[in-house]
Amino acid sequence: MHRVAKHSVNRICLLTQSRYFLSQLRHTHNNLHSSSSMDSIKKDQATPVPEDPEKKKKKEEKAREKQLKLEKFLQKKAQQQQAQQSSTAAKKSEKKTVKRGPEDENPADYIDPETPLGDKKQMSRQLAKQYNPTAVEKSWYEWWEKSKYFVADASSTKPPFVIVLPPPNVTGALHIGHALTAAIEDTMIRWRRMSGYNTLWVPGMDHAGIATQVVVEKKIMREKQLTRHDLGREKFISEVWEWKNKYGGTILQQLRRLGASLDWSRECFTMDDKRSKAVTDAFVILYKQGLVYRDLRLVNWDCVLRTAISDIEVDYIDIKERTLLKVPGYDKPVEFGVLTKFAYTLEGNLGEIVVATTRIETMLGDTAIAVHPTDDRYSQFHGKYAVHPFNGRKLPIICDAILVDPKFGTGAVKITPAHDPNDFEVGKRHNLEFINVFTDDGKINSNGGSEFLNMPRFKAREAITEALKKKDLYRGSENNEMRLGVCSRSNDVIEPMIKPQWYVNCSDIAKEALHAVTDEENKRVEIIPKQYVADWKRWLENIRDWCISRQLWWGHQIPAWYVTLEDDILQELGAYNDHWVVARTEEEARDEANQRYSGKKFHLSRDPDVLDTWFSSGLFPLTVLGWPDDTEDLKAFYPTSVLETGHDILFFWVARMVMLGMKLGGDVPFSKIYLHPMIRDAHGRKMSKSLGNVIDPIEVINGISLEGLHKRLEGGNLDPKELAVAIEGQKKDFPNGIEECGADALRFALVSYTAQSDKINLDIQRVVGYRQWCNKLWNAVRFAMSKLGDNYTPPANLLPDALPFSCQWILSVLNKTISKTSKSLESYEFSQATTAVYSWWQYQLCDVFIEVIKPYFSGNDTKFDSERHAAQYTLWLCLDNGLRLLHPFMPFVTEELWQRLPFPKDSKREESIMIADYPSAIESWNNEEVESEMDVIESTVKSLRSLAKERRERRPAFVLCQTPKLEKIINSHQLEITTLANLSSLTVFTDIEAAPPGYANTVVIKNLSVYLELQGINSAEAELAKAKKIDDLKNQIDRLEKTMNGPGYEKVPQEVRSKHAERLESLISSLKVLQLD
Repeated sequence: MHRVAKHSVNRICLLTQSRYFLSQLRHTHNNLHSSSSMDSIKKDQATPVPEDPEKKKKKEEKAREKQLKLEKFLQKKAQQQQAQQSSTAAKKSEKKTVKRGPEDENPADYIDPETPLGDKKQMSRQLAKQYNPTAVEKSWYEWWEKSKYFVADASSTKPPFVIVLPPPNVTGALHIGHALTAAIEDTMIRWRRMSGYNTLWVPGMDHAGIATQVVVEKKIMREKQLTRHDLGREKFISEVWEWKNKYGGTILQQLRRLGASLDWSRECFTMDDKRSKAVTDAFVILYKQGLVYRDLRLVNWDCVLRTAISDIEVDYIDIKERTLLKVPGYDKPVEFGVLTKFAYTLEGNLGEIVVATTRIETMLGDTAIAVHPTDDRYSQFHGKYAVHPFNGRKLPIICDAILVDPKFGTGAVKITPAHDPNDFEVGKRHNLEFINVFTDDGKINSNGGSEFLNMPRFKAREAITEALKKKDLYRGSENNEMRLGVCSRSNDVIEPMIKPQWYVNCSDIAKEALHAVTDEENKRVEIIPKQYVADWKRWLENIRDWCISRQLWWGHQIPAWYVTLEDDILQELGAYNDHWVVARTEEEARDEANQRYSGKKFHLSRDPDVLDTWFSSGLFPLTVLGWPDDTEDLKAFYPTSVLETGHDILFFWVARMVMLGMKLGGDVPFSKIYLHPMIRDAHGRKMSKSLGNVIDPIEVINGISLEGLHKRLEGGNLDPKELAVAIEGQKKDFPNGIEECGADALRFALVSYTAQSDKINLDIQRVVGYRQWCNKLWNAVRFAMSKLGDNYTPPANLLPDALPFSCQWILSVLNKTISKTSKSLESYEFSQATTAVYSWWQYQLCDVFIEVIKPYFSGNDTKFDSERHAAQYTLWLCLDNGLRLLHPFMPFVTEELWQRLPFPKDSKREESIMIADYPSAIESWNNEEVESEMDVIESTVKSLRSLAKERRERRPAFVLCQTPKLEKIINSHQLEITTLANLSSLTVFTDIEAAPPGYANTVVIKNLSVYLELQGINSAEAELAKAKKIDDLKNQIDRLEKTMNGPGYEKVPQEVRSKHAERLESLISSLKVLQLD
């Protein structure tokens, strides 16, 4: 009833319109007659002479002609409006029918059945009406893993492509940096796998010596109120392993959620048995080659952890002036940024010499005072001595032009060789005494004197200042700008301490690593981006020997035993540096000691220290493949293909892998180094818990409310002030929480961001945008499937030349996209690859091709049968190639949609898209002429849409073509233009004088302009826009003519002058079109 009633209303409306047009015709006819009569009356009144019958007859004929033309125009207009209304009514009815759907539609048809774990995903009968990342990303990964698609074959004849995942810390949870690494590396691996390579992506975890020990120490203190020393080493190590087995490895499970196609059959841990054996072997080999040695040197010492730490574990705080900071173990804040001056009394009552320091507590270990040899103020003191006020030690006045700047401070510098890097070098140059005044936990030891014994170093700072005041040696203090080193793990202030440690001599192996990158004639390693080659060169040219020992319990215990002889005067561990024996086992060490100290009684003690975590990590490309054993994996997959990581660890990890790989593996560990940017928040700030801007990838994938973000912060260890700041930060950045985006959108966003120099300012809204784009892909495939039908079978072959124009075009641009994507991936331009794929899907397939073929499928018009079949096959080709092209970036949604595509009969189809072939360009699809024509069509459509100003109603348009070629293109593709520009009709004309009046117009390109009926558009607004365009064109012409008529223009290259002339001609032509309208 409703449909009939609606149809009747439409008929009544059309009837009313027809009557209206007829009444207009009569009204016009009457006006013509009355006008003629009025003219006659006026003439009669002016001149009484009767009108010539011939003239009267001609006038009446003209009036009738005019009336007939008007009648025809109005009839045509009525027919157009009637057709438009019928079409609109039909479309509305069709839409309502689709929207309403059949009454027997079953909602269960759109829901995926439950899939047993590891089975191939069971998908819903019908493609869901909307993209849902949770539903789409379910079950696929478990099936891929169970099907062993990630597993590499060492015996394969395919070319290898190998990546070793930078091993995340066993303590860690997935952070956004890990997600970036995984997204980039999985893109490479999936692309190479589909391109016919034997791909291996090795997963592993790092034991993270300091980080893990800190976590477990906190745990046993919280649960048992015990320190590790209370437990003892053996029980503590047992606690760590128990923790690792229970909580470690969380991050590897999270990597699965991201879709990372790692070969889990080769998963390893830096402290598993194989890796531990390899680390021991490496240490022994390097020691026997003279590259590992033990020495007494200055290290970064953490008094809380009681260990030396590497430079990368030191954060620096820039202090501008006197500042109070919290330091672990101290109730009150400690003052920094202060330069304290005090005087040393010279021996023999010769006066005093004033020095200045920011660490006055270290003066207890002073062994000299340095001045510049040319500083006349102190020339009389050369070779004299000062007396230490607290222990009477004699301090020589030495001359050192390297260290001392006579213009800085007092020009005299206190020298503490055991507690300052610069002073350490001075001590070696002048053969000074090295006196350590601190215990391992940062208290004053017996060398510091009884007055300050066992006093914590920063309390001693205050006590020493007061003692100097009492002795009248204090000379004041002032603000001092400084950089303060703080341990990233414990927040303790780093104390330079002199300690016996194990070192790797890096001078020769660093040169080899340097040349591997910089030797243009024999380059073995390429760094991408190239800007980091300068860093590589700077670091390796100025490298110092590498301290590889740590005073921890968790880690690889150093395979060195100290031999204490029964008749040694000093019985302490390490008292004699030549008593060390390095061996793989204690049995081997005992055998060597027996040979060295034959006939003597001795006791063996293993070095309690462990190796730096970076030592085992530096061996990772070798050890994950089975080194030092000559395994099949090592023969097949070493060297690996590419190392992908952040640029912040280029020296600490990457350079060390190259040095150790070349020395122990006989070759560079990889031929390419790709360094990704560091991720910051949307405002460019470093991500920090205290700012509340840390982004958890799993929360982006699953979505989280603002309250959920707050709860995560509250569960951390921020103090109340930091917590308040962090919560406010979250409210500002994520007022509505984080929308569910899914792994595909997150991966695509992260990879697309890699074009941003050395930093990524990550805006979550961009990820949300790609999640919405996934929905567009989903709908494009839904449309395609509806046009292909349930039983569609693609033909086995294709003749591109026989296809309709739009089909030839989409295949040609798809071909270019395939080439561009592959080329970009090959050159590690990941952002360009995502841009190419995105642009084709979004702007060419969805926005143009799918829209332009819709007329072929509207109704059952037999005249489009051939085009319809061609469009179906082309659409299928686009989806098959497009999904495979996109798969390395978005593995889940592409697998889901690809599995639903029909395939040609008798053709072999791979079980999964991830092992299908990556698309390759097909020469016969290239068609530059068609692409050129489509460029004209798209420009024309864009101009018409611009004139329409977002209005939806269909209107007539005209196109002015001033060359035969353009006329032919536009006439040949009227269907495409009217469809894409939403026109009711399109008329082509070639004479500018025939331009229709009252139409909005614009120039498309040279010799091509479009006109659109002004119906529904504010004419004043249109005129204003037109006037603005005319002014703009005049200004451009004036500027260009001034340039071309300027002095010296004849010296401008001919190519540039020709371009200027063409541009001027085009501008003048465009101006003429606008002015004539």
